[in-house]
Amino acid sequence: MNENQETFTTPFEFNVDWKEAFENEDFVKVFSSDILENYIINKRWYGGKASTLKYIEVIDYFRISSKNNTYYGVLLEVNFKEAFYQHYFMPLSFMAEEELDTNTIIAPVKMKKQEGYLVDALHQEDFRKLLFDSIINAKESQGTLKVVFHKGKGLLETEYKSSRFMGVEQSNTSIIYNDNFVLKIFRRIYVSTNPDYEINRFLTERMDFRNTPAYMGSMSSNLAEGNITLGLMQELVPNQGDAWKFMLEEIDGVFCNLQSKKIKIEKLPQVELFTRLKIKEIPPEIIDWAGLSLFLRIQTLARRTAEMHIALGSDIHDTAFTPTTYNGDYTVWLKNRLLYQFQNRLNIIENSLHKLDGLALDLAHQFLENKKAVRKHFIDFDWTKMKSERIRIHGDYHLGQVLVSGDDFYLLDFEGEPESTIRDRKVKQPPLKDVAGMFRSFHYAIYATIFNNKDKYPYDQDELFKAAELLFNYIVGTFLETYIEKVQSENLNIGYSHEIEFLLRYCLLEKAVYELGYELNSRPRWAVIPLRGIQSIMGY
Repeated sequence: MNENQETFTTPFEFNVDWKEAFENEDFVKVFSSDILENYIINKRWYGGKASTLKYIEVIDYFRISSKNNTYYGVLLEVNFKEAFYQHYFMPLSFMAEEELDTNTIIAPVKMKKQEGYLVDALHQEDFRKLLFDSIINAKESQGTLKVVFHKGKGLLETEYKSSRFMGVEQSNTSIIYNDNFVLKIFRRIYVSTNPDYEINRFLTERMDFRNTPAYMGSMSSNLAEGNITLGLMQELVPNQGDAWKFMLEEIDGVFCNLQSKKIKIEKLPQVELFTRLKIKEIPPEIIDWAGLSLFLRIQTLARRTAEMHIALGSDIHDTAFTPTTYNGDYTVWLKNRLLYQFQNRLNIIENSLHKLDGLALDLAHQFLENKKAVRKHFIDFDWTKMKSERIRIHGDYHLGQVLVSGDDFYLLDFEGEPESTIRDRKVKQPPLKDVAGMFRSFHYAIYATIFNNKDKYPYDQDELFKAAELLFNYIVGTFLETYIEKVQSENLNIGYSHEIEFLLRYCLLEKAVYELGYELNSRPRWAVIPLRGIQSIMGY
């Protein structure tokens, strides 16, 4: 039996045919309370685990049929006692036992005396085939249909061959078709076009940006409230895994070199954070320690990041993607958001001190002693001094959102920061916010390597942390040199050096404070990483 399967002693009985199920009040009522509440809270894609469920409501649905079966796309509103709600999409099927493709069932039911099971329809191959066929046969005009399919310019496939789930499911469910395409079904949905769909289609169909999986099609729901993106189909890029895994392996090699090459950490040449470095300017001792190939890969990632921003900031026709300047409205939005988040993190840290010890506890006390300076740093954003421009950005850019493909990198998952509202995710921001996100990810990869291998490197923690900060500064310097040179050569306005450094520090601080909440709630031992980041940015 599947771990997510509920055990029910008797089936739920309904005096209604499956084809009319969602027109029947009794079915909808029992389905949304007794059946769904038990099922949904165990799913990986359910984002309300930290909150208390109040009730679930079916707010809309559409019917879609294959030759043999009727399916429903159900849009749910999950209401929480904390006075907020989330929307989810659930494809649903009713299957007799002999037709089941899965043992992950929602519940046994009787529909008009016909026995069977309610199942998440994605687990049925017939439904997966129906989605694929609907995309490859999509016509431009689908009028007032409740569910609309769209076929991308690059989709030349003419028939369904196979489908399977992709690896571990997180917040969405991904299906691989014909070993060539991935259809990502958005579980948590928003009454708005999803930024992942919007940016992916813009980058690949409009801007011909090659280093993200090409847009192949989509599925959306056309409701009175607005357009809701339900699915995004892209090409499947051959890859060796994500850049996070790649980076951990590289950095482990760098730390192993300390011993094998008998490197004295205190004798390594220092460099200030944000010093731009061409490869030939990196001291030979650092190249000997970390290896040339690591810095060459950092250069490639910096170039791809720059090209992404150039593409996102080079459209003068589509207002959703036209670069814009800073103004008072943006500053009010930014400060309100950051001060609210900062206060939230302060509350979490004050309530979490008992979970901390050693260095983490020392850094937490330092953070609390310096909280006025950190807060002032957020308030000191003066838009009148900003000469650069804001653009649509990735918004949640880190090593886990990058695929390694041979010697190259592919950038993906443009949904934006999970904690942000859908409106906030579409606000134009400094491209350097993405760069800062990647820098924090480098910082994490370096410290995670130390934490995960603490018995492997024969150095005390202080020495390893010194090496960590030094390596971080060289990686940042190499990335910055390539990134800045590339964006400036294409006239993307990120400001001059003083403004670049201000924005980087500002965004790094924002990101580290954001991470602090996550670490204190889920793995307090790792709170050292964002606390150390805040310390080095603020210089206290």
